[in-house]
Amino acid sequence: MPLGTLDRTPPPFFRQGTSALTKLLFCAALAVFLMVADARFKLTTPARAALALVLHPLQRALLAPVDAWERGGDYLRGTERAMAAEDQARRQLVQQAERLSRAEQLQLENQRLRALLELRPALQVPSIAAEVLYEAADPYSRRVVIDRGSHQGVRAGAPVINDAGVLGQVTRVYMFSSEVTLLSDKDAAIPVLNTRSQQRGAAFGGAEGGTMELRFMAANADVKQGDLLTTSGLDGVYPPGLPVAKISVVERRGDSSFARVTLQPVAQLDNVRHVLVLGPLLELEKARGEAQAASAAAAASAPARAAKTGAHKP
Repeated sequence: MPLGTLDRTPPPFFRQGTSALTKLLFCAALAVFLMVADARFKLTTPARAALALVLHPLQRALLAPVDAWERGGDYLRGTERAMAAEDQARRQLVQQAERLSRAEQLQLENQRLRALLELRPALQVPSIAAEVLYEAADPYSRRVVIDRGSHQGVRAGAPVINDAGVLGQVTRVYMFSSEVTLLSDKDAAIPVLNTRSQQRGAAFGGAEGGTMELRFMAANADVKQGDLLTTSGLDGVYPPGLPVAKISVVERRGDSSFARVTLQPVAQLDNVRHVLVLGPLLELEKARGEAQAASAAAAASAPARAAKTGAHKP
């Protein structure tokens, strides 16, 4: 066969066709067109909805084993948690029963001792429920304003507590509101009693981070981290036995004869909403003394009146 008659065209699988750059530009333009069309004219929304509808049964079928595995794991974990909670509840029930029994015994013993020693019953302090309205505008003090004032019977110097312990003291009284100085204020001070060692002291506010400080404590004083401090009742303002703070840090330095004791108030001063305003203890004691004196005078004058009545009889 003559060479001029040979077919010199390349086989089909060697043919290049359109260049790669042309294909890239075409695909990029098509993608931009589809995005613009979908964003402006929502052309692909029906197709997307139809595709989602068609694939939904398949998706549910593929997710069924995963859901079954998760439900089984949740069931097993829930069973374990329920059994653990039941065991914990049983232990707590036993502990509470023991504590209740001891509390009843202590209460009966306390009543017997008071009757034996002829001690007066515990002083019942009247209280006024109040709600915190807002914090005082002074950024250099720790004070809040409550919605009870002189019209409701609040008096200056009255202690303010919540369910955790002592919060502070009423320092200003208005007609329908009052200002309470918190224990963490720099001007606040309160006499305290260490419930473990029965040692008295004075706690002051103004420390960093909303803490307090137990000042004028000797370096060798019997104070430990975690000791609970309560009101001592010596100031005639706070009733004795109210929780005040716990000792958080005790620093004993050799160059100082006093220990630096940092306290953490037991009442959450920053999350207070409802409080109780108590009557000052000194005024209650004074009223109680006057009542006792009046009753004693009445009892002393009763025989004289009886004798006088008998003398006038015929």
